[in-house]
Amino acid sequence: MAARAGFDCDVLVIGGGIVGLSTAYALTRAAPGVRVTVAEKEAAPALHQTGRNSGVIHSGIYYAPGSLKARYALSGSAEMVRFCAEHGIAHGVTGKLIVAKHQSELPRLHALAARGRAHGIPVRELGPAQIREHEPEARGVAAVHVATTGVCDFGAVAGQLARSAEAAGAAVRYGAGVVAVDRRSWGVAVRTALGEVIRARALVNCAGLQCDRVARLTGDDPGMRIVPFRGEYYELTRPDLVRGLVYPVPDPAFPFLGVHLTRGVDGGVHVGPNAVPALAREGYGWGVVRPGEVASTLAWPGAWRMASRHWRYGAGEMYRSVAKRAFAKEVRRLLPAVRDDDLRATAAGVRAQAVLRDGSLADDFLIRRGRRAVHVLNAPSPAATASLPIGRAVARWALEALD
Repeated sequence: MAARAGFDCDVLVIGGGIVGLSTAYALTRAAPGVRVTVAEKEAAPALHQTGRNSGVIHSGIYYAPGSLKARYALSGSAEMVRFCAEHGIAHGVTGKLIVAKHQSELPRLHALAARGRAHGIPVRELGPAQIREHEPEARGVAAVHVATTGVCDFGAVAGQLARSAEAAGAAVRYGAGVVAVDRRSWGVAVRTALGEVIRARALVNCAGLQCDRVARLTGDDPGMRIVPFRGEYYELTRPDLVRGLVYPVPDPAFPFLGVHLTRGVDGGVHVGPNAVPALAREGYGWGVVRPGEVASTLAWPGAWRMASRHWRYGAGEMYRSVAKRAFAKEVRRLLPAVRDDDLRATAAGVRAQAVLRDGSLADDFLIRRGRRAVHVLNAPSPAATASLPIGRAVARWALEALD
């Protein structure tokens, strides 16, 4: 099914992160005759959320039964391991501990174990002595060991998806940030920062931190706004303190998993992240401020409602951001042997968190379909883990949009 006369492609995918590239890859496999173009505003793929995280292949234990996160993470984790093995991408299935520090956390820990078993995930509940068998420096009153959690290099995965899609005929254009969208009955015409116009029969919005802006450019109301949260990481200068992955019991009120320790494929140990409001959508430090983006966040009613509900939590996160000693104290809840000078600051990431008008944080993946368009509007962690099944689903809806 070749592109019709006058069109540059059949499907234009906006965004060259792992979800956008998975979608392009899935399109080339599902419909080899369909012409696919990926428009990425940066000079290379995976420079934002995909390339700035702890690289964890999540098992799916955290996510509610029936949710998109559960469905896609459960299948996607095993598929991601196979993809890495097939293409020689560094990865490992290390397992992880979710550690309860206090008795008050035990009901939530037991609920996670029960959810894991319901999902068919191999989990074991451990006492204090068994915790030390897995992680000699970790301390807690109880833990759950999740055997199927792993790590990989998601940036390398995205690069391989781009190469595979291009080998199958897709075009990936870098430096092609979207500045305008003209949607007509026949399709869309997209103008990029390079001044070129790309005409397509259907559009897929996988723009991550910019996804709500792209949705509005198409004329669709996304019903949410991206409120960027910066996650700050440290490296452990004594990586021998951690064998694998050590996590706290998460607070169910937030879609964040808390400060944790992750031994990556390079042998280093990432510590973090926290979650503080960023002053720019790509604001990887307090010194990066974009007033227009801050104003856009403040103009969204949901941002104020969210802040009024969760200001105490946010104040604690901000304090840990500016006070390394406070961050180290949080780490010592899991690993008492960590000293302040064991932590060395490293690259931060920014989470594209969708906030709804009522102030609630979108917890599940949020994907909406418009006329000749599919918008991926909330795809933070575990989207990288789940990117292959997400890409197939979005590709299917994009092909339906062509009709």
